[in-house]
Amino acid sequence: MSIARNLLSATLALSLAACGGGGSPSAPNTGGGATPGTSGGGTANDPCSLANRQQFVREVLDEWYLFPELLAGNVNAASYPDLQSYIDALVAPARAQERDRGFTYITSIEEENELINSGSSAGFGVRLGYDTGAGRVFVLESFENAPALPVGIDRGTELLSINGTSVASLMASGGPNAVIDALGPSDPGVSRTLGFRDLGGVERSATIAKTEFALDPVSDRYGVRILDDGTGQVGYINLRTFIVEDAGPQLRAAFQQFRDAGIDRVILDLRYNGGGLVSVAELLGDLMARGREGQVFSKTILRPSKSAENETDLFAAQPQAIAATKVAVIGRGGTASASELVTNSFIPYLGSNLALVGTNTYGKPVGQFAFDRSACDDRLRAVTFKTTNAADQGEYYRGLAGVVPNTCAANDGIANQLGDPAEASVRVALDFLAGRSCTPIAGGQERGVQSADSRRVLLQPDRPSAAQREVPGLF
Repeated sequence: MSIARNLLSATLALSLAACGGGGSPSAPNTGGGATPGTSGGGTANDPCSLANRQQFVREVLDEWYLFPELLAGNVNAASYPDLQSYIDALVAPARAQERDRGFTYITSIEEENELINSGSSAGFGVRLGYDTGAGRVFVLESFENAPALPVGIDRGTELLSINGTSVASLMASGGPNAVIDALGPSDPGVSRTLGFRDLGGVERSATIAKTEFALDPVSDRYGVRILDDGTGQVGYINLRTFIVEDAGPQLRAAFQQFRDAGIDRVILDLRYNGGGLVSVAELLGDLMARGREGQVFSKTILRPSKSAENETDLFAAQPQAIAATKVAVIGRGGTASASELVTNSFIPYLGSNLALVGTNTYGKPVGQFAFDRSACDDRLRAVTFKTTNAADQGEYYRGLAGVVPNTCAANDGIANQLGDPAEASVRVALDFLAGRSCTPIAGGQERGVQSADSRRVLLQPDRPSAAQREVPGLF
């Protein structure tokens, strides 16, 4: 499905990949950072001054932003102390219309490339969610090769205290932000003493230092399973993120297992998947579309002045592909971007044989190109395109629940491991695939809700790291 992109700009350096809720093939790198006199706004004295960085952002958005009519024109750059607050002011009109809810941002080239290339991240290696009613914080997922899992912190563990201060008091005094602050920055060596209660009710504490670990996009513990829904075999795959390039080989290996077993019904567990590389989304689509080669997977649409860059991505043949006849996608409020792209792209082909299981999704039918200034380690991720499926459907800013033919409400059963057929969402997904009835997701359900009963939402900083943007709730 990969189609080489044309050179997009002689003066702006585009990163190696497109990200987000749309389908854009890889874009070439056109060079390094800005030089004096280029659109980067650099000067011989300080090309990385805040003023020059702001000028670079303004010029990129003026040329490429998907919604040019929704850029604020009266923003005084000198009024903003940092680059992200200036970006937020520029895109405020688009945010007010829910077209850009934090999707345009500045990040580190080095940090994002490390995440893409190796899954590198620093932290305890857990994904956290909190109960908005009771003020409790739970571990939703624990990652292999990270420091939390070896001390017994796994899915379903409740976090009770941080360095001797109870989570209850932190939530009472400052809400989720107080918990985030107490957990500290995502830097190697940052240490915290965590008190926690495991699923067996045993309370313990452990002092854990954050370390660099490789984020495995498909867990070796539960990422790929062959289940039985009572009528036959079902392939289950839990994809944590699309951002890590190693997801490609792991997806191929998973679907080879499904193909060898003769499976044509699939559960895609994307419940916490915040998106990532469009190339990985395209591959996942290919792996479920045997027999549809050459048909439309998605359409990439830029602003009118950049319409020459519009593309149509077609399903491509893959040796591991299966012909999926019925698919249940497990999604929640953290399910966004590339996760929604894959789901939306199969609506014209599967129709009533496609269901969203869980809760409503985030609602991000747009994606970003990356504009780099390597001298400053600045990567501007700017919303530059939207995507639609073969039927030109793509306006799911309020989440997928309103556009997917079938929906089945299901809780996030954190007392059971992911991939367990007894886990609440997996159980409902199996029911759908077997033809058993389910309760639809409420049409007006709030985005961001992770559990239909406890209103559990992902714990996420206001300004997440590169890893946290793509792996929501990661600490």
